[in-house]
Amino acid sequence: MRIVFMGTPEVAAASLAELLKGPNPVVGVVTQPDRPAGRGQKQLASPVRRVAEKHHLPLLAPEKIREPAFLEALKRWEPEVIAVVAYGRILPRSILELAPHGCINVHYSLLPKYRGAAPVAWAILQGEEKSGVTTMRLVEKMDAGPIFLQQEIAVQPDETTASLEAKLTPVGARLLLETIRRLEEGSATPTPQREEQATYAPMLKKEDGEILWSDPAALLERRVRGFYPWPSAYTFLRARILKIHRARVIAMEPEAGPGEVVKADRDGLWVATGQELLSLDEIQLENRKRLAAAEFLKGARIEKGERLGAGK
Repeated sequence: MRIVFMGTPEVAAASLAELLKGPNPVVGVVTQPDRPAGRGQKQLASPVRRVAEKHHLPLLAPEKIREPAFLEALKRWEPEVIAVVAYGRILPRSILELAPHGCINVHYSLLPKYRGAAPVAWAILQGEEKSGVTTMRLVEKMDAGPIFLQQEIAVQPDETTASLEAKLTPVGARLLLETIRRLEEGSATPTPQREEQATYAPMLKKEDGEILWSDPAALLERRVRGFYPWPSAYTFLRARILKIHRARVIAMEPEAGPGEVVKADRDGLWVATGQELLSLDEIQLENRKRLAAAEFLKGARIEKGERLGAGK
C-alpha cells in the first residue's frame, strides 16, 4: 500500500522511522513548516522533516493545508492510506477522503478518554493509573473516529509527561504498522467510540503552569509532573519566576497560609498549600540552572514565613 505520512514532533518521527522499516512504500511526507525556536529564534526543522530528508522522501510543508496546490500535490502521490501522527492541524474533508483507506491516526490515550491536543499531560494531571495508545480513522469531529487498535500501559506514581510519552511512542509506532497491515489484508474492523464516555484534553498554554497554592498538595504535585517538560510548573519568588521540576507531598496539615514557606533548610523546602505541604525538591530560578532544593537554598537565603506566588 502506498502511504503518505503526516506528522511533526519527535513522537511522529518515531512512527515514520518505523514505517520505513515496513513492507509498504512511504511515497510522501507532510510536516509543519520550519519554525523559529530557542533564544536566537533560528528556523528549526521539525523532527519529521529531518527523518524524511535523511531518507530522501518527497516532502511538503504547507503554511495552509486548504490551498488547492497542496491538495493537488497530495493527489499526485496517489496514497492508498494517509498515516497521521501529531501533525498539529485539523484536516479538512478533502484530505480525509483522499485515500481509499482514509486517514489513520495514532492518538496517545485510550479513546474516547482525552480527545484533544494534550492527552498525555491530562492523563497525569487527572491522576490516571493507566494510559495507552489508540489507532483510529479520522473523521471531521476531533478524535471521534472509529477505533482500530488499542494498547494499555500503566502510569507510574512518579510519571511525567516526558517519561510517559517516551513509553507510548514505540507502542504507537507498532500499532500503526499493525493497523496498516490489517487494512491491507482486509481484516481491520473499526469499532465506533462511545460518545457518552468522551473526555477532553485541551491544548496547554504557558500560563497553565502557574501554581495556585490554595489547591491541595496532591493536585499540585501532579501538575508538576504533568507540565514537565512544558510549560513547566512555576511560581514566583521575589517577583522572579521559580520553576518547579520535581516535588513531593508531605502528609502534614499546614499551620500557615497557602504559599507560605514552612521549612527552608538542608532537609528541604516545604511550602503550605490548601491541603498538606508540598516539598519542592528540584527548582530553577529565572535565568539560573536547575538545582536540588538543598543546593538552591545555600544561595537563595529563603526564610521560613516567606510567601511564594502571585508574582510577588
